Amino acid sequence: MPADPLKLIALDADDLAVISAHVQDARVLASDIVWRQGEKRLVVGMSRLDWEQTLSGGTEPRRLIAALRFDRVLACKSRNIDLERRESMLELVGIEFHPGEAPGGSALILFSHGEALRLDLECLECELTDLGTDDLGACDLAIAPSGPEE
Repeated sequence: MPADPLKLIALDADDLAVISAHVQDARVLASDIVWRQGEKRLVVGMSRLDWEQTLSGGTEPRRLIAALRFDRVLACKSRNIDLERRESMLELVGIEFHPGEAPGGSALILFSHGEALRLDLECLECELTDLGTDDLGACDLAIAPSGPEE
């Protein structure tokens, strides 16, 4: 685990763009997408590439277990994600924020094969937190993302 686990908070579109860069190419199991409607919260568990280590010259890329949380979510809709197939693996491409009536809007969580989550937000409150290294090999490929050519 890095000396200081990453913990980022997004309260505007620029902040969310930073989080999006950190979760690019993260692997997400469908079973790790948790919509808690009563709490107005969406939590996505993931295995993300440790971009900080890679960019600082680390010789072996590694993955970190992380949690992405959105609060104040009014609605959550999915496209092409079968939550019944709990073991299906999704590869996160990025996250976009589209402003609506201030301070609200919608966040789109985009995956590599056309899957998506759309969150209607009261206001943007998002957090990314590293939980530890992926020592158990939860994602069999620690290095390269699979990309659209698979």
